[in-house]
Amino acid sequence: MTSTSRAFALLATTAACVIAAAPAAAQLTFYEDDNFQGRQFNTNRAVSNFPAIGFNDRASSIVVTGSRWEVCDDVAYGGQCVVLRKGSYPSLREMGLNDRISSVRPVRDNQSVADERYGPAAPAPSPWSKRPGEQLFEAPVSEVRAVMGAAEQRCWMEREDVAVEKKTNSNVPGALLGAVLGGVIGHQIGGGTGRDIATVGGAVAGGVVGSRVGSDGRKVESREVQRCTDATNQRGPDHWNVVYSFRGQQHQAQLKQPPGATITVNAQGEPRQ
Repeated sequence: MTSTSRAFALLATTAACVIAAAPAAAQLTFYEDDNFQGRQFNTNRAVSNFPAIGFNDRASSIVVTGSRWEVCDDVAYGGQCVVLRKGSYPSLREMGLNDRISSVRPVRDNQSVADERYGPAAPAPSPWSKRPGEQLFEAPVSEVRAVMGAAEQRCWMEREDVAVEKKTNSNVPGALLGAVLGGVIGHQIGGGTGRDIATVGGAVAGGVVGSRVGSDGRKVESREVQRCTDATNQRGPDHWNVVYSFRGQQHQAQLKQPPGATITVNAQGEPRQ
């Protein structure tokens, strides 16, 4: 083997080793549609020119599985650029990069990045959100039942006269005043012995009258009183109980919106929206 042949063989071996050493899993995946749908493009290295790979201005959602990455809306990392942390980004609309990415490059671990250069944090996935790369199916719905929410309670304030109970049932000053008045009245009714008897009787009657006035004439105060009543829920159903079949098994789910004839599920029959 000539020296030139040996050099080419060494170069080929070195290249093979470099390829083998490259990470097998992509650190960044672009999807053509929102929610990780449509055609996708994977990369684990910087790409300065998306037009050259046929994916220019096409990305609508991104999954970052490695460290931080900078995505830009112009080639050669120009224009508007945003740094993304690890996470799943189901839509790029909020950061103004939907269908606009033209270049991307990784950010070194020791590289300092100003806070304003970071994009919004990746939202936490809901239990029923589609996972990146997850295969979906349509399962036939067999039953849908609307479940109404609890009755609403409506309350208001209104003014009401409230009687205040006295601490004692008898009114001693009133009784004494009634007795004095009764005595005077009785003294004026007759004369002699009869007058004395009438005076005593008048005193007793006056005492009884004074006592009743004191106990029945309770103090009345005006207060704000809260009134409440249960009202029919006017907001419609709280959720829908849905029964569906998938791969020979029956499943149930609670949805915020009524489904159609089918419901979207993953390979385990779990709902996806």
